[in-house]
Amino acid sequence: MEKYLQSCKTEIWKNVFKAELDYILQELKGTKDVLSVGCGPAIIEAGLSEYGFNVTGLDISKEALEQTPDSIRTIVGSAESMDFADGSFDAVIYVASLQFIEKYKQAIKQTARVLKSGGKLLAMLLNPESEFFKEKTGNPASYVNRIKHADLREIEGTIAKYFFVQSEYFLGIKGAEIFQSRDSNVASLYVIKGTKKE
Repeated sequence: MEKYLQSCKTEIWKNVFKAELDYILQELKGTKDVLSVGCGPAIIEAGLSEYGFNVTGLDISKEALEQTPDSIRTIVGSAESMDFADGSFDAVIYVASLQFIEKYKQAIKQTARVLKSGGKLLAMLLNPESEFFKEKTGNPASYVNRIKHADLREIEGTIAKYFFVQSEYFLGIKGAEIFQSRDSNVASLYVIKGTKKE
C-alpha cells in the first residue's frame, strides 16, 4: 500500500487522476449521493467530496480504507454482497476496479439494486488493447497483471441487462504524457456509462 501511495504522488499519476476526476464530474451532474466500489485510498473520491458530493467508499481492504480522507464515509465489504438498502445512491462508480472483482456479474446486480430509479453507473475499465495496458503487463509487478476480466464486450453485455448503456474509449497515456484519445489501440480506458432500467 505504501508503494502504491508513493506512485500516486508522481506527476503522471496526479495528471491521470485529475483527468479521470474531470470526466467523472461531468458525468455525475445532477447526482449527490455516490458510492465508489473498490475505492482504495479514495484519491479521486476526495476530489468528488470537495465538489460537494456525499461519497461512500466500499473496499474489501481495511488497510486501503485507513488512508481515505475524513470527508469520505467508508465501509469494509465486498462488491458482491453490498450491505446497503435498495435505492440508497444516485450514482455508483467503479474507477478501474470492476475487472478485479472475482464475481463481477454479482457486483453489477448489486449495483443496480442499491441505485435509485434512473440512477447512474460509471465504470472505468482498463483497455486491454491499449499500448498502456500491454506495456504494464510486461512488468510482472504491475497491478494490471491481477486483472480477472479482460473481455470488455462481455462486461458491457452484463451491465446492459440492468442499464441503458453508452460507452467510449478515453485517455491516452504514453510515458509521462496524457492526452485525449478515442482510439481503441491508444486509449487506456474504456468507459461504460449506464442509466438504471426501471
